[in-house]
Amino acid sequence: MLTAVRVPETLSDAITVLSTDPNALLIGGGTTTVPTLNRGTPTTVAVSLRRLKDGLTGVGVDGEVVTLGALTPLAALEREPRLAFLHAALAAVGSPTLRSTATVGGNFFVEEPYGDVACALIALGATGTVAGPDGEEIVAAESLAADSLPRGHILTSLAFRLPAAGTWRFRKAARRALDSASIVTVAAVVVEDGGVVASARVALSGATRRPKCSPATEAALIGRALDHATAEAAGRAALADAEPFDDEYASAWYRARVLPVHVRRALIGA
Repeated sequence: MLTAVRVPETLSDAITVLSTDPNALLIGGGTTTVPTLNRGTPTTVAVSLRRLKDGLTGVGVDGEVVTLGALTPLAALEREPRLAFLHAALAAVGSPTLRSTATVGGNFFVEEPYGDVACALIALGATGTVAGPDGEEIVAAESLAADSLPRGHILTSLAFRLPAAGTWRFRKAARRALDSASIVTVAAVVVEDGGVVASARVALSGATRRPKCSPATEAALIGRALDHATAEAAGRAALADAEPFDDEYASAWYRARVLPVHVRRALIGA
């Protein structure tokens, strides 16, 4: 049962509390942690970062490099013109009210099927800066999604390069067009040269236990023309990296059944 809420004034204070108290739970936006606390957990201490937001929020675009504070609300990304390519992906996440509270960094630590933003940033090759007792380190976005951070470590920012025009792909299948959890989410950056795919980075969510890259899909694309046949082959290949599961939104069988279809639609729009 929650008995105390700590509101540290500095990042180092937050790291100290999290490092020394095994019952401390970190709260950023709180869209998933607060409901969990309300349902009852063994957690006794919550560590809120709300007083640190000036240092961990904001959207910066320097040339082709984008830097996002980990506590930046998703709604702030929707207001950045140079991130227009992401707006469709963001609009598919929850309601406007939720996006005004949910944070960019927090999306890496929610359970599936809620990792749409993490999926997009993995496809973009993002990296995260993580602060801990021994200083900062740079961690690949896919690793952030795959593993919980060690106790006493806090994700402070994320960075990625803007994709070249025409290379970004995104597709989310859900029970409703808006404000619904994912059944399948596909995000990709596909670069073509001379009529064939020169490079591809494809990430999956919804049909996987954690947002992650799909090497099998990427291998099915590289060196081939991005046509209907290639997109279908890539969709079938994605099943090798899928980890479909049952929940209230869809069965594992259904997720596996529609994954190839939505990979194809993400890649060629049909």
